Amino acid sequence: MTTTACVPRWIGTTAVLAALLAVALGAGVGCGRGDEASVRKAEARTAEEEEYWGDPGGRWHEGGWRELSLAEETGVTEEQHREIERLLSIGYLTGSTAPPANDGVTVYDRKLALDGYNFYTAGHLPGALLMDMRGTKIHKWECRFIDAWDRFPGDALPKNNKSIGYWRRAHLFPNGDVIAIFEGVGIIKVDHRSKLLWANFNAAHHDLEVMDDGRVYTLTRRAHMIPRISEEHPILEDFITLLDSEGNEIHSFSVLEAFENSPYAEAIAGMADQGDIFHTNTIEILDATLEGRVPGFAEGNALISLREIGLIAVVDMKTERVVWVLKGTWEAQHQPTVLPDGNMMLFDNRGYHGFSRVIAFDPGSLETSWIYKGEKPNNFFSRECGSNQYLPNGNILITESDRGKAFELSPELTIVWKYINTAQVGDKSEFISSIFEMIRVEPDYVETWLGKRR
Repeated sequence: MTTTACVPRWIGTTAVLAALLAVALGAGVGCGRGDEASVRKAEARTAEEEEYWGDPGGRWHEGGWRELSLAEETGVTEEQHREIERLLSIGYLTGSTAPPANDGVTVYDRKLALDGYNFYTAGHLPGALLMDMRGTKIHKWECRFIDAWDRFPGDALPKNNKSIGYWRRAHLFPNGDVIAIFEGVGIIKVDHRSKLLWANFNAAHHDLEVMDDGRVYTLTRRAHMIPRISEEHPILEDFITLLDSEGNEIHSFSVLEAFENSPYAEAIAGMADQGDIFHTNTIEILDATLEGRVPGFAEGNALISLREIGLIAVVDMKTERVVWVLKGTWEAQHQPTVLPDGNMMLFDNRGYHGFSRVIAFDPGSLETSWIYKGEKPNNFFSRECGSNQYLPNGNILITESDRGKAFELSPELTIVWKYINTAQVGDKSEFISSIFEMIRVEPDYVETWLGKRR
């Protein structure tokens, strides 16, 4: 499991029930800002195109090939179809909190903080950044959604999706390659120069984990009607999906069915019958740390988090069934992860009187090991997103996403390093850009392509 070391944690296509789209493919092969073909496309866009899908670039038009009504073709009413489109466009704002008076690196204890680089994704950039401990940006990866679509188009262009302007989560390889998610739309891979290597518009969302052999586990979703859940309203159904090293789907199975076909079906009895019923936001492939100590925690099984119903669960990847479930006092939680000492750590977004905390507990006895609630009451909060990474020196790197902040805690829960995003978003730069996840990587992890710059 990659969270125990200082490295990054870590294709059936979702078909939109709408008219087919025609696409004029561009000739550009790169994804950086310097790609001349991309610049020309951005300049050539029309107001109608931008209103349709909400991101610069590309040439698109709706086809008029449908002769039957939507209900005749699919059995889905116009109202249900609009709800499906709304579910497919679910995403996160690029920023939601006013910027503070100070930003950049505001705390840095060189003796106690783990030395390295900080790799992160943020709401202002369809890319990722690598920053040193002093806050200097060392490297940037960037690939716009439309450039990836031009090279590897999917079945249907996402409409009004507010998540295609940034990378929700990314994994950095030692050679500088990066795999990244356009939230709810797809997953891409670029090299260290931001050249697009592959893309798969499989509705990937939230999280991914890359295995030693290059295979990629991720979460995907599909908005559709499931009559046994509701005959009137569509739902977002989440899937655990495995890709090969080239981005091709190997296998995928339903999280809903993993519960329904298990002894833990009652755990989801209170779920909603429409909309985003689970909001699965984490996948971590377990190592042997808890094997034999906690039932279900066998090596190779998957630890997942279901935000909407407050559950964390373990799925047996061979039987595709849930084998362990826990519901705690947390609310809208993110990123449960197993620590080297056998405890589990979790980002609790709203469970501390409406504010956030990070909890470490024994998943067997359920005894709490430690809780971080902030330096002062009510000053630690991220309503959405958030992450936590265990570092090799025993420190914890926490991402307070909504406030565009990341900070490192010592084992005594003292802040020894803190960064506040310098980027601002909004029509009048009135919001601080969210940081979706920051990961600390040690210097030798990137030296093969970055060189020694310290």
